[in-house]
Amino acid sequence: MKLVGYQHGARQQVGVLVGDETEILPLGVALPPGAALDLTSLIEQWDVLAGKLDLEQPGRLRLSDVTLTAPIPQPRRNVICVGRNYVEHAAEFGRSGYDATGANADAGHTPDAPVVFTKAPSTVIGHGVDIEPHTAVTSALDYEAELGVIIGRGGRGISRQQAMDHVWGYTIINDVTARDLQKNHKQWFLGKSLDTFCPMGPWAVTADEIGDGPLDLLCTVNGEVRQRASTADLIFDIPTIIETISRGMTLQPGDVIATGTPKGVGLGFDPPRFLQPGDVVEISISGLGTLRNTVGAA
Repeated sequence: MKLVGYQHGARQQVGVLVGDETEILPLGVALPPGAALDLTSLIEQWDVLAGKLDLEQPGRLRLSDVTLTAPIPQPRRNVICVGRNYVEHAAEFGRSGYDATGANADAGHTPDAPVVFTKAPSTVIGHGVDIEPHTAVTSALDYEAELGVIIGRGGRGISRQQAMDHVWGYTIINDVTARDLQKNHKQWFLGKSLDTFCPMGPWAVTADEIGDGPLDLLCTVNGEVRQRASTADLIFDIPTIIETISRGMTLQPGDVIATGTPKGVGLGFDPPRFLQPGDVVEISISGLGTLRNTVGAA
């Protein structure tokens, strides 16, 4: 099942994608009166409410008549990210000159444990919304195509054997980064957390629709392929990531974990190919659709 956040008129709502992915059925129509009307609340009550969704109700909207928003409302939940989680990206980052931590001085080095950081809630935007170039702050704007994991059942101390039982679904994330800030401040939060630096969407897809197999990821800039990979190539898989993060931290329903990006980001080219105003970034992942965002005017 695909769930979408959208704006129709003055209201922001959540609905189910139906009609061969051309229509939306609002949750207020699909669910009984008084039930959850935002995706985070729906995820929290999914075991009870999923069976009450009536997708045959009238009241559908055309997808073309609404504006999509990020599927997970912010700032209600965490955006937790994993860095250097593909071998070849760890190598390109290590030799780029933008990693000031010294942890990846050897270009062939991969982390011994997941590298975890966060993005501020104000970074989150939806499909089709412009990425601010922040030209007064950065001259090294980069893209990172990533699979986003949406937590369904919360908890702390989750074992890797139980981890997938806590996954509600998936979405696409562009972990936009100001590489110069990332380098200059010798940590990643500021470089990852400028406003609009976390495009998310175009929708959220339940885990049962995606299955357990690896997913193919493709990222293009202005139609040119920059990143192509499979999630089978993750250094630390999803169960390991969930186990690591939850050891002393309670994960909550609706938390989103960005699992890392493969090689092909802008800093990996010689010279680097950073984003410029007007560039269009498109990220596609198997079964999750295509997230498209343009870098806005300076």
